[in-house]
Amino acid sequence: MEGADEYMKYRSPLVSRYASKEMAYNFSDRKKFTTWRKLWIYLAKAEKVLGLPITDAQILEMESHEMDIDFAMAAEEERKLRHDVMAHVHTFAHCCPTAAPIIHLGATSCYVGDNTDLIILRDGFDILLPKLARVIDRLANFAEKYADLPTLGFTHYQPAQLTTVGKRACLWLQDLAMDMRNMQRAHDDLRFRGVKGTTGTQASFLQLFQGDHDKVEDLERMVTEMAGFKKAYLVTGQTYSRKVDVDCLSSLASLGATVHKICTDIRLLANLKELEEPFEKEQIGSSAMPYKRNPMRAERCCSLARHLVALLADPLQTASVQWLERTLDDSANRRISLPESFLTADIILSTLQNISEGLVVYPKVIERHIRLPREDPCSVPGGGSPAVLTVTRFLSEEVRPLLEPYRAKMDVKIELEL
Repeated sequence: MEGADEYMKYRSPLVSRYASKEMAYNFSDRKKFTTWRKLWIYLAKAEKVLGLPITDAQILEMESHEMDIDFAMAAEEERKLRHDVMAHVHTFAHCCPTAAPIIHLGATSCYVGDNTDLIILRDGFDILLPKLARVIDRLANFAEKYADLPTLGFTHYQPAQLTTVGKRACLWLQDLAMDMRNMQRAHDDLRFRGVKGTTGTQASFLQLFQGDHDKVEDLERMVTEMAGFKKAYLVTGQTYSRKVDVDCLSSLASLGATVHKICTDIRLLANLKELEEPFEKEQIGSSAMPYKRNPMRAERCCSLARHLVALLADPLQTASVQWLERTLDDSANRRISLPESFLTADIILSTLQNISEGLVVYPKVIERHIRLPREDPCSVPGGGSPAVLTVTRFLSEEVRPLLEPYRAKMDVKIELEL
């Protein structure tokens, strides 16, 4: 009966229907709150090294309970305290009585909250970037294969001069390559919020270390390195600047625009019967007209891409309305906009990879749609066509080099699941 109760509550289809297991876990409560505990352990370890009276036994006790979170107790504590961080401090302290006095020592809530968000954003990009690389790789192979297949070009969706199927795919690839660079830059620009106090001044840690600035600086450097970051932001308020969220989600919204354009093109070409997305043997196109071959994967991408683009409004408005060192009206919004952006990007990349691995081209249909004029340079056979040369140069100079860091992750195939 307990399992049946799940169907009495709204479930986000981003997780229940579409998203990958790794991205769903990245934004899970388990990942979030075990990361909080890791951050408390990092802090205690660094404080001990720098001379605070913390014992090895206290740290070992914390490490032994890093994963066994009593979520029911945490929920009850939060109900009483109306404070999620203190609820988890109490829950952690309950199973670590010896370490209880030094858990969260000197820290503010944003030490665990914001630093965890930055870790999750970083890890989210680490999931997305190889997926984007695979999409680019599949479409590059497609462009190379059909570099010399003439097709009718369209401007204003009216017949225009000839291009080639591969050259058209390079239009998609150019936008995806821009997205790859933007997302990689957003990933690389992420820093740790670090070990700072309630207004970003480190005053509470200066008090702990009796005014020793060098030890406070060492504390931040040590914890930053333990968390896997090269740098911490030098300047923060209570939170890291919410412009960071804008930067991250801008790159994802831009990806959404690209995917929408690609999948709209595929839908238009499917109507012309020149190009088709994969269609399963037992797939039904329509309940009333089962013979139809609806481009449902491309339609799904367009639908979700619109959501991804629209989500950018949230961090833009949140960043604009933060007062002075911080206000809490960012919190509830970010609980929705950050995970939904990464989950949505994850879904559309998985779906687009599935599409790009099974694209079907119908050369005879394309041939019927064009009458090749002898003087058209695209009709020149062999490797001398300007379109072929453009495709070859573009792939070798601008596309293939982008994929090198992800070469070891290229062989993953995507099977769409509900």
